[in-house]
Parts: sequence; structure tokens; C-alpha cells
Amino acid sequence: MQVTPSLNAGGVETITLDIAGAVVEARGRSLVASQGGRLETDLARAGAVLIRLPVDSRNPITLWRNIARLETLIRREGVSVVHVRSRAPAFSAIAAARRAGVPVVTTYHGIYGARSPLKRWYNGVMTRGDLVIANSDFTRDHIVAEHCVSADKIVVIAEGIDTALFDPVAVSVTRRNDMRAVFGLATGDLRPVMLLPARLTNWKGHAVVIEALARLDRRETPLLIVTGRSDGGEYLNSLRLRVGELGLTEQVRFVGETADMPAAYALADVVVAPSLKAESFGRSVVEAGAMATPVIASPLGGPVETVIAGETGWFAPAGDIDAWARAIDAALNQSDRRLAEMGRAARARACSLYSRDVMAAATLAVYRRLLDRQT
Repeated sequence: MQVTPSLNAGGVETITLDIAGAVVEARGRSLVASQGGRLETDLARAGAVLIRLPVDSRNPITLWRNIARLETLIRREGVSVVHVRSRAPAFSAIAAARRAGVPVVTTYHGIYGARSPLKRWYNGVMTRGDLVIANSDFTRDHIVAEHCVSADKIVVIAEGIDTALFDPVAVSVTRRNDMRAVFGLATGDLRPVMLLPARLTNWKGHAVVIEALARLDRRETPLLIVTGRSDGGEYLNSLRLRVGELGLTEQVRFVGETADMPAAYALADVVVAPSLKAESFGRSVVEAGAMATPVIASPLGGPVETVIAGETGWFAPAGDIDAWARAIDAALNQSDRRLAEMGRAARARACSLYSRDVMAAATLAVYRRLLDRQT
């Protein structure tokens, strides 16, 4: 049984769905305790069962009541392993699993901020399982340093992506043309395209790339497409204002959330990931690689492990506008042949190390390890 707050679209929710399906394929029974959401139909299609519980709540009374609810569920359904994916429900789920005598694994999905001992204790609930899954070596090292957890208790399993979905061969001409319309690309527009797929929040580094564009010494300024969910209008408005001040209105386009991300990657010559702080994994970097699109990334956190400089992409120091301008210029000056070679290397690496099947096999191995230990 996996425990996750909701089943709306997102990285954690997608992984929950993938593992639920893998359990079913391995002839197991897969339960997901969650408040539910948009992926409920997909979960049912995978053969898993949703148990609707208010595990998205942070109310202390609800958390306390959820212990009994989850313990009853574990005993009634004969749950063998509990897998917790978020902090608030972890308090209830770990206690319930302990009462029922069932092993529990947690996944530390992100680098949680901790400005006080209380918050560090709260975050530390994700290390209190029998085993802890970290989504990168960087996350593992953070857990060891932040929570004084033995590395022997941690298993690194990188996030997996659907390499059949994120496959340039699978993106039809029609889908590419539809995405060109979303990007506002006219038929004769042959400018190189840079894609920045990231939630619109300041630490994702959008401003760095926009400023770098203004410093490019190129006859033909590339087109920057910014796609991603916005946390609010103020940041987006500030970016639009700066674009206007720099005279880049025709070079920068904000297209909001994009439903067909494989097609978006397929149209890009280069994907940029200019984060100003460390990513625990950096899913968009791997998705771009699977789509055979080279990446320029900040050398922070997960991308340091997923990008091979000079082979599948490049690095530029976080926040260094001049360095980013030089990196963008160097990337766009590569020959088509060289970009294609780097794209093939990026896809091969994504398929061998970061596929959904690789992630699922490693996660099921953790479940078996816990069951063997219990036996």
C-alpha cells in the first residue's frame, strides 16, 4: 500500500501510479491510500485500488485519527508493505504500520527546507521507515548530513520516466505542428528554439536566461519558450516587464502549462534548466534527454548526476548571466550533426538509467528486501 496525499498531476503522483502498476504486473495487489484526484481513472486502469482517506490533511486531530484508520486498513486488507511518499501522512502511516507489525519504506522526494529544529524534526519523519529511498545520490547525501541517518539505511532509486512516451520517434508530425501553433512559430520561422520547462517561481532561474539572451552576440537571437505552471501573477509579470525593458518581446514567449511535453521537447534545439538552488533530481532534464534534446543546466543537485558535460549537455554556473550567455552561444553554434550525436547519447543514457521500468524493478526489490528481513 502506497500512501500519498493526492492523485493530481505531479512528479510524486506519477511515480505513485507507475509503482502501483508495477505491483499489479508483478502479480501483487496494489492499494493507494489518498484523498484522490485527477489520476484516479489512470490508477484504476492500472489495476490498483484507491482507498480514499484524508491523508492530505495536516490537522493534528485528523493525523491522529488516521493512525487508527490506516491500521484497520492494513489489517483488513492484509497489507504486506507500506510505502509513504509525503511528510504529513507519514506520521500516521508509520505509526499504523508499526502497530500492525508491517514493514514501512519512505521515499525522500525533495530537499525540504529547515530553518528551525522543529522543521528539521518534521522533515525527519521521512527517514523513520525501515528503509529510505532517495531519488538521487545528492538527496542521499543530504539525508545523511541533515538527519544523521546511516547511509546503509538509504537506497538510491532515481525517478523513472516513460521512455516510450518521451521518445522523439513517437511524436507525430501533427503533434509537432500543433505545438508549433502553441509556440506561435510561423511556417518560415527558422530561429533556434530554447525551451525552459519549469514552474514559474524565482528559484528556477528564468530571469538568468532572459538576461543572458540580451547579452548574446549573435546575428540571429534564439527564441525562448517558457512553459510551466505559475504560482502567481507577480513573478510572471516581473519577467514580462523585464523582457520588454530588454527589447526581447519577439524573442521570449510565455505559453503557460503545456499538455504535450514530448512534442514541446521535440521542437527544442536546446533545453535550459537554470535553477538557482539544488534540484533533488531534476525531472525535466531527464525528460529532455529521453527526447534526444541536449540540455544546459546549473551544476546543482540531481542534474550533476544526470547530465554528462560535453556528451549529453553542458553546465553553466547558477546565476552567472555572462556564463549562461556563453553556454547558450556555444550550444547554438554546434553543428546539427553534433547536436544529434549528443541527443542520441542523452536518450541512450535516459533509457538505461532513468526509465520507468528500471525504477519499478528497483522499488520492487526494496519491497522484497523488507519482506525477506521480516521473515
